[in-house]
Amino acid sequence: MDWDHLRVFLAIARHGQLLAASRKLGLNHATVARRLDALEADLGTVLFDRRPAGSVLTQAGDRLLPVAEGIETALLGAAEGLRDDEAEVAGTVRIGAPDGLGNYFLARELGIFARQYPNLTIELVPLPRSFSLSRREADLAIGLDRPVEGRLIVSRLADYSLGVYASAGYLAAAGTPDTVDALADHMVVTGVEDYAYAPALDYVTVLEDRSRRRFRCASVMGQMEAVRADAGIGILHDFAAAEVPGLTRILPEVGFRRSYFMLSHPDTAGLRRVAICRRFLARRFEEERQRFLPGCPRRPDRE
Repeated sequence: MDWDHLRVFLAIARHGQLLAASRKLGLNHATVARRLDALEADLGTVLFDRRPAGSVLTQAGDRLLPVAEGIETALLGAAEGLRDDEAEVAGTVRIGAPDGLGNYFLARELGIFARQYPNLTIELVPLPRSFSLSRREADLAIGLDRPVEGRLIVSRLADYSLGVYASAGYLAAAGTPDTVDALADHMVVTGVEDYAYAPALDYVTVLEDRSRRRFRCASVMGQMEAVRADAGIGILHDFAAAEVPGLTRILPEVGFRRSYFMLSHPDTAGLRRVAICRRFLARRFEEERQRFLPGCPRRPDRE
């Protein structure tokens, strides 16, 4: 079985289209189609149902997928095993993370980490609603809820806290609410429910249940910028708000505590470049534990 053909098969399975697979592999569309045809001819079966909207795995393709992934993992492991020195770690590690954590912590930390390994490429991507570690859509992922199913390695990185914030300019113009019920007279800045991909993001209802004046923004950075620009009152990550001048934490009785979990797939967690990233992240979260949970009173349970 030709590895080049299997590599094409995996790319199509992961991207759902021959054109997307060709772009990922740096091959032209005709070459990708020809290699897929050759693989199907070798196996004597059809691996994809090729439709105008994309390519869908057949039952035979579903059966081949874990086999091809296992071969890919073995080849990657063998290649890394030939390198003796950790400084020679090379390749790409893709890390999926919530945008707030990515923008306000990981981008800086992983940038520092990447400088230590010049042959290693780090890709930090926003965590989508769904992703597959087994299909290599990410090598590592940081989630907000502990998975209840799937063959994954899960470790708790840290707990973090959130509070209610407003800018000095907004409070000067609109006044400071002294109770949660007083939010009825204020504009609140929240997320967009359709983009709340994890149950841990349920805290926005505390604001929305008490005010009909709302500005919704799907990204954490967008909410931060809106609050900073005097748009209204929002719930922000304490570790991120601490680095933004001009923000004031109000309603100290309202607080939230959530957790970050690191996820990896057993087939790739042992790859040296992935393992090195896992160790780095675990160490940095441990070292910055107090930053994620600053010493202020808050309710540990979800409201």
